[in-house]
Amino acid sequence: MADLKMTSVDKIDVAYVAHLARLFLTDEEIRTFQGQLDHVVAYVKKINELDLKNVEPTSHAVMVQNVFREDVVKPGLSVEQVMSNAPATISDQFQVPKIVE
Repeated sequence: MADLKMTSVDKIDVAYVAHLARLFLTDEEIRTFQGQLDHVVAYVKKINELDLKNVEPTSHAVMVQNVFREDVVKPGLSVEQVMSNAPATISDQFQVPKIVE
């Protein structure tokens, strides 16, 4: 396996992270993932170069609001209707098999 050290802030060592996560990667997988991760880090560095001092922080790109309907009380099923579909009942309650041994 490759050297198990973090090399710098700009580069994340895949072999080191895999070791911490107890993942066993082949040398080919390490090379593949290292290349992919290097591309991601380079892209993040490119984004960090943008001048964002006049950009207001947002959690969404567009305004989002929840749309809820009014809470209206409606009649439910009667106990007899509910229990009519139960395979077994005891005193107007569902009877279920004991699962604790």
